[in-house]
Amino acid sequence: MKMFVCIKQVPDPNTTVPKLDPTTKRLVRTGVSLVLDPGDESTISAAIKLRDKVGNSELVAVSMGPASAQEAMRRALAMGADRAILVTDPALAGSDAVGTARVLASVLKKEGADLVFCSTESTDGYTGMVPGAIAEFLGIPQLTFAREVNIEGQKAVIKRVIPKGYQTVESSLPAVVTIASGSFEAIYPTMKGIMGAKKKPYTQMSLADLGIDASQVGEAGAREQVLTVGSAEARAAGQIIKDDGNAAQQIAEFLQRYQLL
Repeated sequence: MKMFVCIKQVPDPNTTVPKLDPTTKRLVRTGVSLVLDPGDESTISAAIKLRDKVGNSELVAVSMGPASAQEAMRRALAMGADRAILVTDPALAGSDAVGTARVLASVLKKEGADLVFCSTESTDGYTGMVPGAIAEFLGIPQLTFAREVNIEGQKAVIKRVIPKGYQTVESSLPAVVTIASGSFEAIYPTMKGIMGAKKKPYTQMSLADLGIDASQVGEAGAREQVLTVGSAEARAAGQIIKDDGNAAQQIAEFLQRYQLL
């Protein structure tokens, strides 16, 4: 079985305060520490666990980004992925979620993916739109918020997180599966894994390799646009009620005033 995990390099959320460039209105990625998205580490772990359980399978890490993203790819390989593919091209700058999904889906289609793992959302963009768009481009089912993933014959079966427990959901293969945050403990690369990653296959592809026209991605193809960037409004101070004997009455009046009673 050919399994794939879509990953992303992001500004380190543990050391970097996210900033938007006021001119380009893009997230500032230069001059800051860049790492493999921490959420993707859990997703990679989920994919590795299933690959090892199923057997006779290959796990490929796929990403889109600048050439520097190869560092994130190397970490995925050190964790246990079998090979990695990075799509990098100057024309990709400014791509929105749909453009990103178009590129990743092209790789997955070209490779003949049986099962695609994605995190629910990235820790920099937080759109949560890319996995669903990938499934749409490929014309395959999407299973979301998985805390457990299994393969039964030609079906993917997951336990899907819901507010009061979980649902058991299944679909035919191929399929896209998004992993619920915190559902799998991240695998930390060993020294043996880090050294072995240097020998694993790593491929860089361009838009030309995928047959994608530059007008379909980047700023030229973006359907989302950031119009303005500003500071969040300060939150108004709350009302403090001190109990001097009639606090219950004051609270009741407050709730009634806002039609909460």
